[in-house]
Amino acid sequence: MRNRKNMPDRVAYHRSNTTPGLVLGEARFSDFRFDRHYHLDYHVGLVTEGVQRQRHRGNTDFLAPGRISLMPPGEIHDGVCHGDSAYTLKTFRLSPELLGAVTAEIAGSTAEPALAGVLLENAGLAARLINLHSTMQTNADTAPLSLQSEWLTLFDHLFTQSRVVVPQSVKGTLPADNWRRVKDYCHAQLAQKISLDDLAALCGLERFHFLKLFKQTAGMTPHAWLVRLRVERAAIILHRTSRSIADVAQDVGFYDQSHFNRAFRRAFGVAPSRY
Repeated sequence: MRNRKNMPDRVAYHRSNTTPGLVLGEARFSDFRFDRHYHLDYHVGLVTEGVQRQRHRGNTDFLAPGRISLMPPGEIHDGVCHGDSAYTLKTFRLSPELLGAVTAEIAGSTAEPALAGVLLENAGLAARLINLHSTMQTNADTAPLSLQSEWLTLFDHLFTQSRVVVPQSVKGTLPADNWRRVKDYCHAQLAQKISLDDLAALCGLERFHFLKLFKQTAGMTPHAWLVRLRVERAAIILHRTSRSIADVAQDVGFYDQSHFNRAFRRAFGVAPSRY
């Protein structure tokens, strides 16, 4: 086994282009140790391998894969490698302005969130947050609707489970005129990038409120519904014309042909070339 001391520590930070006030961190630590310190922003930490030992408020916690550390501004804590193996750490660092905006959207009010240092045990949520972190860090996602929806959904789960906020109760469905307006817009703008902001604005709603009402109306997330619309339109074009698969993919809003191929295969069981 390779000794961790032979591998240098590395740290990288990335300011999100899509979410102002968010800094994404990724690091591998073996020798470096965080002395007692605090932050002015809100930290969500996840370890993907190894274990980090944390001490705060007289308690000792172990941040390992499947666990999520929530560290609010001003909370004094430390962090050090536990055991003989290095650990890899991913962080979401939310500015006070971003934290306030997200919690207000989820709670439906501007009440001050209840912030405390918390260690959550939720492997499924941790895995989805790690995937979101990777997507936002590489800017690989070409669908803002998917990214924005996943961001709000995961932080809704995170803040609700940790009791940072009490989420607003959203009941009912989109009114018929709003549902028609959303469908007409998606059909007309299918080749363009469509965001959650765009769709919520059509209905005069906040994004979180719209996201909940859309799911209760369609039985699908906005992104899943839009992807289905795109592959259905693609199937019609492929059936009626001899246009290239690359052209058809762009016509219906897929800017990555491999993404189009995967979505089409999931929908119809065959690749576009065999349809």
